[in-house]
Amino acid sequence: MTMLNNTSSYSAAPAAFRGAVRFLLRSLARLINRFVAGVIAHREYQANLVILRSLSDRELRDIGLNRSEIGEGLAEAAKFRNQMQQPEQA
Repeated sequence: MTMLNNTSSYSAAPAAFRGAVRFLLRSLARLINRFVAGVIAHREYQANLVILRSLSDRELRDIGLNRSEIGEGLAEAAKFRNQMQQPEQA
């Protein structure tokens, strides 16, 4: 009769390997997520730029912008949105 509970010195290696693979997959998922979020943010910026450029000078004045401030206003709004989406650091 053989014992089924034999443990070899190699039993820790697969667990360490699985941990490393899990870490790499999580890192890859985060990288892909950041890339997709960046693409979405850029497309949103472009869409907002087109909309703001199509407004008249009077409509821009009504929302507190000059035509020369459109890019700066969008950058400021994006920075604010990014700060709101970041989890608070302790």
